Amino acid sequence: MNKKATTRKAIQSDIPAILTLIKELAIYENAPDEVTNTPEMMLEDGFGLNKIYDAFVSEVDGKIIGVAITYYRYSTWKGRCLYLEDLIVTESYRGIGAGQQLFTYCMDFGKMNGCKRMVWQVLDWNKPALDFYTKYGAHLDGEWINGSVEL
Repeated sequence: MNKKATTRKAIQSDIPAILTLIKELAIYENAPDEVTNTPEMMLEDGFGLNKIYDAFVSEVDGKIIGVAITYYRYSTWKGRCLYLEDLIVTESYRGIGAGQQLFTYCMDFGKMNGCKRMVWQVLDWNKPALDFYTKYGAHLDGEWINGSVEL
């Protein structure tokens, strides 16, 4: 494939394509029924008065083929940090540099907004993602166990 991807900040009309990519990721992660987010929730949470996330999309010929979702979190040791919730490139467009562009765009966004680090999670069985992040010199911490509770 000889396509060139471009990256930009997401706009409201991108939400349906973004949600499609999120569902594609859920299938890849063997959790297709776990996505309960809706376009309305994503619009309110990403573009409403009290927005809580930023989204960036990757396009080829006007088609959204990738997305990165970020939000701020606070480290008591480092201060403001950027959390990368998801970095998704649809399977048929992997290998053209879209993931690299999105990741770099997020790092630049974090730096411009005073973040001291960018953090994310990756499944321990997702070797392509582990290899991708390792190329950036990422520290992959096997010590901490993630916890969550449904509210």
